[in-house]
Amino acid sequence: MAKTMIYERSNHLKLSQLQVLVAVTDYGSFSEAALQLQMSQSAVSYAIATLEEELGVVLFLRGRYGANLTPVGQQIVDRARQILSLMDDISKQAEFARGLKGGQVRISSFRSAATHILPEVIAEFCQRYPALAVSIAEYDDCLNVEQDLREGRADLGIIYYYQKNHQEFEQWELMRDEFVVLFPPDFKLKGQSLTWEELATYPLIMAPDGDTCDAMVYEHSAKYGVTLQVIYHVRSDATIVNMVAKGLGAAITPRLAAEPIPVGVQSYSLPVPFYRMIGIAILKDALLTPATFAFLDLLKAQFNHP
Repeated sequence: MAKTMIYERSNHLKLSQLQVLVAVTDYGSFSEAALQLQMSQSAVSYAIATLEEELGVVLFLRGRYGANLTPVGQQIVDRARQILSLMDDISKQAEFARGLKGGQVRISSFRSAATHILPEVIAEFCQRYPALAVSIAEYDDCLNVEQDLREGRADLGIIYYYQKNHQEFEQWELMRDEFVVLFPPDFKLKGQSLTWEELATYPLIMAPDGDTCDAMVYEHSAKYGVTLQVIYHVRSDATIVNMVAKGLGAAITPRLAAEPIPVGVQSYSLPVPFYRMIGIAILKDALLTPATFAFLDLLKAQFNHP
């Protein structure tokens, strides 16, 4: 009788419940999981409560500091991840069978590349392959993109191109994006070009600590003995540019992240020009669909890459 009851309970499990379970685990709270899944918090709570009732165990300890897995909850979420991974693999196999007659391409990208690089390519792709869908996940930094590739949430990623050998990814360079210095409209350059001395003494608006692009800038400046004077840390590229336009400071940013640059804001190259390399990456040995290969070929052709 006990075995029959266990079977009946497990037979009622839904993939959506497992997806919610994994999301609450990953984000540490019901509210954040609801935000990421674009669901109401009550729907997330109901999904977990129903799952716990069907399994007959408590999966999370709820408290003021979020939701924490119980020991049995940890065991179950590990298996839920395996099930979701297998379901994703089933979908990929079905896409292989359909070829270019259906399916989707999942792209993960940092935001400025998604804004300025992808739309034209996606438009042409959809015109050529109207039966195929394209989904895009956007992030502030490429570290999240790399994680999507590792965990199978994306087929292609737009990342910073690593000139050194990167063991995890196969990658192709797409373009060079120059770091520019943005100054308020009333800024007056002392000479013919910007100097390190001028830059070192001017108050800057930069991203919060840990930002990959800013880390590149700090490293580049340090090579020339320059310590930058940062007075504001702001996450949003658009907010940074608008703060510069209002005279609150200068900013060092990749050009793609700054565009469109407001009228009046002045743009200069760094005293020693510097670029971030943008590339496309796939996980090595990943099982890619024909649709993904078609998008990859189109993207490489767009940037004249062999």
